[in-house]
Amino acid sequence: MDKPEKGTNRNPAVDEWFQNYDNPQRDLVASIRDFILAVDPAVTEAIKWQAPTFMYKGNIASFFPKSKKNVTLMFHTGASLPDELGLLEGDGEVSRVARFLDAADFEAKKPALEAVIRRWIRDRDRG
Repeated sequence: MDKPEKGTNRNPAVDEWFQNYDNPQRDLVASIRDFILAVDPAVTEAIKWQAPTFMYKGNIASFFPKSKKNVTLMFHTGASLPDELGLLEGDGEVSRVARFLDAADFEAKKPALEAVIRRWIRDRDRG
């Protein structure tokens, strides 16, 4: 697994994955990636489960790369994350998903996505 480039939290392996990613939602996936990495420089990324995965003291979330009608981001332990703004969907015991229909939907959900990422970081830093 490649390490992120020095001075950035972008991983060259994920850049390479995007070069080969043929999906109508490619641009939206890339925008969400950029946004998540910009939330906090401590958030890193890697390819896990054949998809970009975001990490900070554990796996935060991974894209479902085969989804073509929307962008789906699975939060691995989303059921345990407080989600005051209602971003996360699902009723499983462990995971939750965030769905983004298009650029406008993503724009509307940015505050909720940022809140969930920041909460993950805070919870991990508390230990």
